[in-house]
Amino acid sequence: MRSAAPAWASHLNDATIDAARAAIGPALLDAQERVGEVQLYVHRSGIVGALTALRDAPGLEYQQLMEIAGVDYPERPERFDVVYNLLSLTRNHRIQVHVATDEDHPIPSVTGIWPVAGWLEREVYDLYGVLFDGNKDLRRILTDYGFRGHPLRKDFPMTGYTELRYSEEEKRVVYEPVSLAQDFRTFDFLSPWEGGAYVLPGDEKAPAAVPEAKGAQTPLSADAVKKADAAESGKDAPKASSEPYAKTTAESTADTGKGAAEADATPKPADPDVIPSKGGQNQ
Repeated sequence: MRSAAPAWASHLNDATIDAARAAIGPALLDAQERVGEVQLYVHRSGIVGALTALRDAPGLEYQQLMEIAGVDYPERPERFDVVYNLLSLTRNHRIQVHVATDEDHPIPSVTGIWPVAGWLEREVYDLYGVLFDGNKDLRRILTDYGFRGHPLRKDFPMTGYTELRYSEEEKRVVYEPVSLAQDFRTFDFLSPWEGGAYVLPGDEKAPAAVPEAKGAQTPLSADAVKKADAAESGKDAPKASSEPYAKTTAESTADTGKGAAEADATPKPADPDVIPSKGGQNQ
């Protein structure tokens, strides 16, 4: 024995499709092979008999139900596909069974074939809203209490309808309608050093400005910025608000506060009380 499990039996896909056609009968709408896997399309009214045949028929023997998945196609009249993923342990082969339905017509439950289907059908019901006739415990399993809608539908908003938070005033978790702190923004993925050549809302009538600091984003080119700097350099600097009270005697800013003597300054008299002594404190 070269391995603990038999080799992958993908070369048996054609034989599997023929055996499935014979075992399922008229309930099988279509059968095809895609990316190396067999996909069967079964009418929802015949799903219980089809899965029973796939489990018990010789040459098929799909003993385990591995997963039940949902797919949403909003443009179709029957917008949902419920996909049953089966595994044959004796043949080391997998198969997919597709059933189409909408939110009004339930699919017969397969909990009588595989009890594990009860939890899997609850997931599909919770996330897509597909009903399963015969499931005795068809409740939500992933979303919170009182959740509205089905979050994996294509038309469900990504922000949801309700948000929850802990209220310090009420000392409990409260549910509120979703309130976004800001609108969703669109990003252009341009270089952050150049910026995008677009006008923000409210700036339609504002003239093109020179960047306030080096490295600030601007839609202007380097030549336009250089010309704007040259034009701005010829203008006088804006006057300070304290200009009427500013000093006018200093010849330059370097002279301000340098401690220059005034014209009428006289030498300070020496203090006769301070007599330097040898080795003393004042030496």
